Amino acid sequence: MSATSRVRRGSIMGAIGWMFLISVLLFWLPGVGPFIAGVVGGRKAGGVGGAIVAVILPALCLGGALLVLGTMLTGIPLLGMVAGAGTAVLLLLHAGPLLLGAIVGGLTA
Repeated sequence: MSATSRVRRGSIMGAIGWMFLISVLLFWLPGVGPFIAGVVGGRKAGGVGGAIVAVILPALCLGGALLVLGTMLTGIPLLGMVAGAGTAVLLLLHAGPLLLGAIVGGLTA
């Protein structure tokens, strides 16, 4: 196989891990930190589709888990729903730059 016909493979789980690690390390950079994490994760995912999945999947899982756990801990479903919705808003604020960076990283992969 020649150097020009290399097949690039990506790992969605690896991309999720890198995005999480870099987001935690660069939490003090509000817009730039998630963008950098998205670019690195997008390149690790190997393409735009995998990069988008790597951003959306953890956000959906965490939002759903917090909705269920908030309801279980309080015993009041309405309060759990409010806690889950508040977390979803915070995740969307973080996911915007992360998603943009993941798309850029996926295009450069």
